[in-house]
Amino acid sequence: MGSRTFYLVLFSLLLGLGASWMANNWLNARLSAAPDDQQRNVVVATMEIPFGQAIEAQQVMVVRMPRGTVPDDAFDAVDQVAGKIATFSMLRGDIVRGARVAEHLGGSTLASLIAKDKRAVSVRVDDVVGVGGFLLPGNRVDVLATRRIGSGEETEAKTILQDLRVLAVDQTASTDKTQPVVVRAVTLEMAPDEAEALVKAMSEGRLQLALRNPLDNDKRAAAEPQPLQVAAPAPVVVPPKPVQRQRAPAEPGVTIIRGTEVNVTKVRL
Repeated sequence: MGSRTFYLVLFSLLLGLGASWMANNWLNARLSAAPDDQQRNVVVATMEIPFGQAIEAQQVMVVRMPRGTVPDDAFDAVDQVAGKIATFSMLRGDIVRGARVAEHLGGSTLASLIAKDKRAVSVRVDDVVGVGGFLLPGNRVDVLATRRIGSGEETEAKTILQDLRVLAVDQTASTDKTQPVVVRAVTLEMAPDEAEALVKAMSEGRLQLALRNPLDNDKRAAAEPQPLQVAAPAPVVVPPKPVQRQRAPAEPGVTIIRGTEVNVTKVRL
């Protein structure tokens, strides 16, 4: 019995060593294998990143995803997105894309949210001008200017700017608010020539903001007074002259008068 037990223990040890050797070889082969070409590193958000906030390294991570599901402007390393400004709110698990972030080159984060060909101009508002407090970052507005005509009491209102993006209300650029907020200033994004028109209108009279539907991006030209069009006189239609038809000459004859009787006698030539 003793020799049989010895052989069984020895056989078990040999099986264990063989299994360990095979597992070690399989693990080394997996670790040294080249990464799958159908997978790609992608940077995703690990928590909610609010609009206008600088992205920190602990807010993102790298995951592997199939290449066919990865956007072209996605990032593959954390250091590529750390320090950039989120131009859109991101939820946990969202892919960090180049179209949703902007470079932060210094100064306030709001400066990084402005398009390259745009400017940011602040407008002083109250609870009326601010559309009853329902004006929030990310909304689109029109600007109406009111000014006095001449020296009288008559005034006129005119839409001077259309479809402007609200960058911030007071000192807040967050877009996660849904409740009305009474503010004292609104910062709008506009082109340089639009900024000049806005500043001029502010010096001439009062401004009013009109909230737009986010799906309405149709810019219509401001109503300009059109010169009075004088209708040209209608051409006088001259009726055609009637055609004068001549009767065929009557056959020649001789008229004979006898008292009160008149007789006409035809004469052949």
